Amino acid sequence: MSTLVAILGLGFLILIHEAGHFFTARLVGMSPRRFYLGFPPALVKWERKGIEYGLGSIPLGGYVKIPGMHRPAPSDVDVYFARAISERPQLFPVTAALRRRLEEGDMEGAKPEVDALQRELAAALVSPGARRAADRGIQELRDGLGGDAYWRQRAWKKIAVIFAGPGTNLLLAIALFTILFMIGGGRATATVDDVLPSHPAAQAGLRPGDRIIEINGAPAAAGQIRDRIAASHGKPLVLVVVRDRRLKRIGPVRPKIEAGAYRLGFVLRGAGLGFPTAAWEAVKLTGRATGRIVTSLGSLVHRQGRKQISSPVGIVQGSSNAL
Repeated sequence: MSTLVAILGLGFLILIHEAGHFFTARLVGMSPRRFYLGFPPALVKWERKGIEYGLGSIPLGGYVKIPGMHRPAPSDVDVYFARAISERPQLFPVTAALRRRLEEGDMEGAKPEVDALQRELAAALVSPGARRAADRGIQELRDGLGGDAYWRQRAWKKIAVIFAGPGTNLLLAIALFTILFMIGGGRATATVDDVLPSHPAAQAGLRPGDRIIEINGAPAAAGQIRDRIAASHGKPLVLVVVRDRRLKRIGPVRPKIEAGAYRLGFVLRGAGLGFPTAAWEAVKLTGRATGRIVTSLGSLVHRQGRKQISSPVGIVQGSSNAL
């Protein structure tokens, strides 16, 4: 089940990523030719308004085909049509004319040469492999010579399309974190939300709903509770909580060290933030997570770094919320 969830989650992230490329390309005047989730062979495909959409059978990625990613070059003639020429030498004159136009940089003049080559290929008897390569070459050249080809666009348009994929993923993360912060995952309160089983807090009798007001005889605000427990260095603590409108003494209870910090084993309830604050916290959290991913990926080149990363989850694992 977890594997299925991981695959579906990865597929969703890829879909969002590729959608960023797709819609940005259309917005700046390019016309994508294909939009696929997964890699071929296609399980399902359909065409709408000149764009082929599909679902690939290999769920390990996805892609958007943007026309003319590189400027058509004379070498393209050899790459796509060499086999057809070897089987049918009569194709050489028309391919030579096309090559000459490309060498001269005459992109407009190359268009009728591509049309002529397509007509000659339609009448020629070549092997299936040569036919597939030639058909692909015709399509690639048409895309590259078109007015919406990627290589023809202004620099800012090309940069926008390239960065739209990861940018869309970042915007999605910010949006989701903003929602979480607004519905209660932002600012911690002094009220206990959960008590972890078999931890000191549970053994001492702390319960969900208890509101902590004092630690070791000193008032404890919500923002101080974590630091006060961590600073105990394992010494016993006495908590005073409000339970059912009455004061109750918890402890003494000795924190134990987990993940490098002293903890009692409970989670504080979060309070929702307003939209501006939630959005800003989401931006900061996304930035920190992105930084940790980049740092972790960089550490993979070192043996010590590889030892510290045991799984994909470990790359972005944050500190526990338990206190």
